[in-house]
Amino acid sequence: MRRTHHRLPSLATARAPSRAALCPRGSGSAFSRGFRSTRAAQAKLGIEGLASKANLSGAHVLVRLDLNVPLSKEDGKTITSDKRLRAVVPTLKFLTSQGAKTVIATHIGRPKEPPFPDSMKTAVVEERLAELIDTDIQCLPETVGEATKAATASMRPGSVVLLENLRFDKGETKNTPEFAAALADASNAKLYVNDAFGTAHRAHASTAGVCSHMALSAAGYLMEKELQYLQGAVDSPVAPLAAVIGGAKVSSKVPVIESLLDKCDCVMVYAPRHFLSHYP
Repeated sequence: MRRTHHRLPSLATARAPSRAALCPRGSGSAFSRGFRSTRAAQAKLGIEGLASKANLSGAHVLVRLDLNVPLSKEDGKTITSDKRLRAVVPTLKFLTSQGAKTVIATHIGRPKEPPFPDSMKTAVVEERLAELIDTDIQCLPETVGEATKAATASMRPGSVVLLENLRFDKGETKNTPEFAAALADASNAKLYVNDAFGTAHRAHASTAGVCSHMALSAAGYLMEKELQYLQGAVDSPVAPLAAVIGGAKVSSKVPVIESLLDKCDCVMVYAPRHFLSHYP
């Protein structure tokens, strides 16, 4: 089948980010702007590989997850879909079965300035997540600091701690060295697992900066699955191939669309009205 494309005429008006902005140095992103997998990505250490290189029993492991679940608009605390929680269960169960002291770091929503609503506090996911992994979870009121460090230091093998929302501290999204160091210190961890596929492309303190403080870093089961799927889909596509792109951030979608136009027979864009207004 011959592939024909009609490039969007006003693509430049969407202000595509530079390559440096899309794939910041030190971000650990496995994919370049052209969506080509690399040998480094293919050889990425997985969670079982981590267990073969380090004794997880009694070891603190900092785990970056994406637990940003949708909540009911009526009460702001009822989870309307636990899909993201269920997706990380295999990683968490593996760590607890190995006797690791699992310290979970996540964000919820897009907090701006305090005081922060209860709907953005990690306590909203604690009960359901504990139910899914069949393990009690201790929810801490802070992300970093001496109190958090003391709480993680007292953990037992196989126990799980959930830190407060990472984005309550502006150092998270700005990837400040100070916050990255504080996060590593408070977790008491020298082992790191990233299973937050939806945020792994961002150079934040919990996805990039903190890694420099770890002895070993690995991908969780969800991350491994997504990377394997993407490598097969973009390196050896089977025609006809269609791609569906969604999301509200216009700037991050433009270079992806441009890249996929050369690989796909059809690219479908699902976007808010302000994105579609760029095109006639």
